Amino acid sequence: MASPRDETSAPKDLEELLAAIEAIEAPSGRVCFEDVLEAIGRRSFGPLLLLAGVVTLMPVISGIPGIPALMACFTLLVCAQLLMGRRTFWLPAWLQRRWVSRTALLKGLGYLHRPARWVDRLLGQRLTFLTGRRGMQASALTCLLVAIGMPPMELIPFSANVAGLTLSLFGLALMARDGLLTLIAFTLAGTSLALVVTALL
Repeated sequence: MASPRDETSAPKDLEELLAAIEAIEAPSGRVCFEDVLEAIGRRSFGPLLLLAGVVTLMPVISGIPGIPALMACFTLLVCAQLLMGRRTFWLPAWLQRRWVSRTALLKGLGYLHRPARWVDRLLGQRLTFLTGRRGMQASALTCLLVAIGMPPMELIPFSANVAGLTLSLFGLALMARDGLLTLIAFTLAGTSLALVVTALL
């Protein structure tokens, strides 16, 4: 298990997040969700959102039935607690005990390193007012709505990927204080919710 991180040492970009997860030791060959939370920190909203998005996007892992719904539950809990004013995020034991094979996890992360380097180079501090307290609350509310729509997305081709990308962009935007990325994430959020509404009508 990795050493717990505080808010100041939480990952600052996508490559750091991937590196923190890859550094988790798993003698049993299983990586629990609790291990991942300890590795990236429980007090940082941005990295937690990014984690939910990355897992939903990750090849191999995202194809496991129920994973999008699990990430939706995680996102709902984190966003609701942030809107309630909590600074440390609580998760139920049953969610923290969920695990995945470390081999499958590393394989899935391997696909993300090249795009991660490209994405991180594009980050910058722009329109930072959109990533302040009010902006973070607006992002949390939007991600909460996206999470509500994620379970039916398992039945709609590619819609879960759009939701995962949306969560990833919100997480990165808050970590890098990139308000321009926040605007793009809001647009994608509207797209993912529109896909669900259209499919259900």
